[in-house]
Amino acid sequence: MNPKVDFYFNKSSKWQEELEKLRMIVLDCGLAEELKWGVPCYSFPTKAGKPKSNIVLIHVFKEYCAVLFFKGALLKDADAVLVQQTANVQAARQMRFTAVREITEMKAILKAYIYEAIELDKAGLKVNFKKTKEFNIPAELQKKLIEIPALKTAFYALTPGRQRGYILYFSAPKQSKTRESRIEKCMKQILKGKGLND
Repeated sequence: MNPKVDFYFNKSSKWQEELEKLRMIVLDCGLAEELKWGVPCYSFPTKAGKPKSNIVLIHVFKEYCAVLFFKGALLKDADAVLVQQTANVQAARQMRFTAVREITEMKAILKAYIYEAIELDKAGLKVNFKKTKEFNIPAELQKKLIEIPALKTAFYALTPGRQRGYILYFSAPKQSKTRESRIEKCMKQILKGKGLND
């Protein structure tokens, strides 16, 4: 246990018992505990000189708490318990819980998945991410890129990650009007060569 991480488990009121149970199970798998992105993150100590590999993290949501596997897409998921948060999440998968009883019942499966994730990492396996050019550009953005050549030049000058961020953000709304509105609001940012969150 890392004392620097204790506050995370102590601050949560709704899921405190569940989080403590998950923490014990994950630590029992021989992983090192750190605080990353404001949540408990568990890594596998690697050989000297190489950075630690993130295996899982524990986080909470309104309706559930979860163990997130960084390379969950590579796991066999023989028990069909892993959840892909959204269609755009490529690598990570969650195992979700809503009660201590569920965690207790799933303990053996959870540990087996963690050990499998460690082995995948040791083997150096990586998730093949979709390239930015493989994402569908929404029609509303395509139209704007044709209408405004400077916008097209600026958009394609962005890094692939920034392009992908905009494509996902613009594609998310169901209504065309909302997609158009998002594009209008972001045009200045794109023309300045900045990403969505810059």
